[in-house]
Amino acid sequence: MEVQRNFFILAFLFVSFLLWQAWQNQSFLYDKKNEKIEPTFHFIDKKKHKSQIVIKNNVVSLLVNMYGGDIEEANLLIYKEKLHSSKPFKLLETTSDFVYQAQSGLIGKDGPDSSTHNSRPLYLSDKNFFELDENEEELRVPITWNNENGVIYTKTFILKPNRYDVEVEYNIDNSSKNTLYMNMFGQIKQTIKLPKKRDIYSGNFALQTFRGAAYSSIDNKYEKYKFDTIANNKNLHIVTQNGWVAMLQQYFAVAWIPNNIGQNTIYTSSPDNGVAAIGYTSPSITVAPHSKSLIKSKLWIGPEIQKEMKLVAPNLDLTVDYGWLWFLSQPLFQLLTILYNIVGNWGFSIILITFIMKIIIYPLTKSQYISMAKMRALQPKIKEIKESFADNKQRISQEMIMLYKKEKINPLSSFLSIFIQMPVFLSLYYMLIGSVELRHSPFLLWIHDLSSQDPFYVLPIIMGLTMFFIQKTSSNNISDPFQKKIMNFMPIIFTVFFLWFPSGLVLYYIISNLVTIIQQKFIFSNLKN
Repeated sequence: MEVQRNFFILAFLFVSFLLWQAWQNQSFLYDKKNEKIEPTFHFIDKKKHKSQIVIKNNVVSLLVNMYGGDIEEANLLIYKEKLHSSKPFKLLETTSDFVYQAQSGLIGKDGPDSSTHNSRPLYLSDKNFFELDENEEELRVPITWNNENGVIYTKTFILKPNRYDVEVEYNIDNSSKNTLYMNMFGQIKQTIKLPKKRDIYSGNFALQTFRGAAYSSIDNKYEKYKFDTIANNKNLHIVTQNGWVAMLQQYFAVAWIPNNIGQNTIYTSSPDNGVAAIGYTSPSITVAPHSKSLIKSKLWIGPEIQKEMKLVAPNLDLTVDYGWLWFLSQPLFQLLTILYNIVGNWGFSIILITFIMKIIIYPLTKSQYISMAKMRALQPKIKEIKESFADNKQRISQEMIMLYKKEKINPLSSFLSIFIQMPVFLSLYYMLIGSVELRHSPFLLWIHDLSSQDPFYVLPIIMGLTMFFIQKTSSNNISDPFQKKIMNFMPIIFTVFFLWFPSGLVLYYIISNLVTIIQQKFIFSNLKN
């Protein structure tokens, strides 16, 4: 069997895998305990509040509702909503048809956010806009609430320059005569069904990524949890040291990271119809009369930048999900980053990484084409064997095996280099759709975003032509007319599939095919000489 036929078979399996993956949408099991959590703070405040403050540094702008101190809107100032747009990317949002919030508070027996209260505490601030100055190392924004017993609660948001992690502190000043008992919680809630304006990849199977909840515990470094599982009341209830909870989407994440001594409880719930939530509750704290207590947590709210997330919390960088080939995608991304730092263009970096991979596997490619040439020379003998033992298929197989052994030919050798290339191809695919560094990254001319499909479909057509050329210049031993027709249609079929693939991946495939054509002609010409 020729290398080209093997290649198309494996390529077909690859595309079939992508279709299956899009259909499955990365299904994950739920917690074995299957316990449903009903947190006491999941009530809905009926008031239409307008009391809000804005907190921002140079990379993120947060809108905080003073009823409860929840973050109801977050704009990422460096990342744009769409290509060529001037609007910042809105990660958190609270509208009539979509809710995505980062909530936090104090619950338990004496917690002001407990459901025993009619509404959440209304915090006060001396102004409604806070911005980190260029010469400041951090911005501290305290908001306060005094209860009827003389207890002062101060919730402080702490932002630092160029940072997407926000520290949230609670300082409880207990001036009363009673001992107070409470827990801190942090949760993220989101409407399960995306409105059309946010679902930009709804019709593109090739760019579908996981959207849902995730968590890390002492037993699981990183585990995804589907929205559908939460909606079906198959909820988490995990007690763990440290850990974190998050909600993920392509390129961006929101995550609560507890900062306390003791065990946290990770949970999921569906507080409102069509809404999913994941959160944590801290161990209970005791605040003695006429004393103070401090409890804090950290919130990541921004792009999935691996090197920065790794510093914020253990395993948080694993939210950059490269699928089951992560062990290939991660070093490929590191290599691609090194090349980008040299050439300054992600497209040229992809071209260089293609050449590097082709050079590495060249010995296998050469061996493969030598094997192909020997197979061609044996075709008359193979034809003779088939004619001599036309009524005995088992004898045909035996005679052909003996012939291969005599001529020292491995008929499966053509698979080896392809088996190496296909995982690299798939790893690059995961990397392109999962690395925020490649989002809206231009190449040349009309290619302004290597992570999205070619808007004019030029690259897929060029890719199809290179596949067609390789097929026609390679000797084909398929005698069955129907199989020949299928093989002739394969470049067309794959051109159609690649219309939706990231243009960076199609670029890789084009360069790989061009190098294959050059190597093929070079090796065959040397064999003739």
